[in-house]
Amino acid sequence: QNPRPRPRTMAGVSLPSFALTLVLFAHACSAFLPATPLGSMRHAPSLKSASTRGPMAARRPLSALRMQANPETEETAGSGLRQLLGVRGGSRTENKWAIRLQLTKPVTWVPLIWGVACGAAASGKYHAIWDGASFSDWSSDFGKALVCMVLAGPLLTGYTQTINDWYDREIDAINEPDRPIPSGAISENEVIAQIWALLLGGLGLAYGLDVWAGHDFPSVLALSVGGSFVSYIYSAPPLKLKQSGWIGNYALGSSYISLPWWCGQCFFNVDSFNPQVAVLTLLYSLAGLGIAIVNDFKSIEGDREMGLMSLPV
Repeated sequence: QNPRPRPRTMAGVSLPSFALTLVLFAHACSAFLPATPLGSMRHAPSLKSASTRGPMAARRPLSALRMQANPETEETAGSGLRQLLGVRGGSRTENKWAIRLQLTKPVTWVPLIWGVACGAAASGKYHAIWDGASFSDWSSDFGKALVCMVLAGPLLTGYTQTINDWYDREIDAINEPDRPIPSGAISENEVIAQIWALLLGGLGLAYGLDVWAGHDFPSVLALSVGGSFVSYIYSAPPLKLKQSGWIGNYALGSSYISLPWWCGQCFFNVDSFNPQVAVLTLLYSLAGLGIAIVNDFKSIEGDREMGLMSLPV
């Protein structure tokens, strides 16, 4: 048999790891994106400039001048996108499906989806078309990876974000009162139903992936159960790891880096997963510790008022 090719590296760092670091860094920076779009920062026309455009310009309706000062079209489009992605500054909507999507915070799916891709590549069993695999083999593995990404992103990350919003609803009423739960845009029963639907849907899909891969032991399901448990104790009392400083932030960071990597690697080749991989990815999760700390800064006001001793507080 031909020896397995070594993963491509750059200055001693594997390209999947380097790319994942860039994704996580971009995700951290998104916490500080301004709520006001750039279009709304344009200066309103001065009275002097208006008076030099002739009598027709001087008689221009006041509403037109207001639109120049605050272009509603650009602002609405930008705030609508932020609402769907679940970041600050999003517009309010009555569309229940848009509200449900906002609760899952799609902007946070990206590092987990990429983590699955890195795990699949590290398994040595992912057939990539650029490595000479046939289109049939590549398309089959690509479909498997997509399903695994749906598990890690929309379902289980969506569950994590929704349950976190549920237990942080009093803090969000201070920090982000326009969030769906504190604003009353979605009822408590609807939120609880969404939490259970995402959790049970994710665990069901995880078991299906184990069956699809022919695993003797349901490793993907076990990882999903473990990750869901960490998500719960991170947000919910009495443990509420979120308020325990370094431990809580590391639990969040490792969930964003190690767990999706393990999921992708075990799904494609469970025999390739070993203690060395586990330890190295857990050490790599220290990058996620920084991400979690940065993310806490946007909630510092509400955390301080509610007595939640996060690291920024």
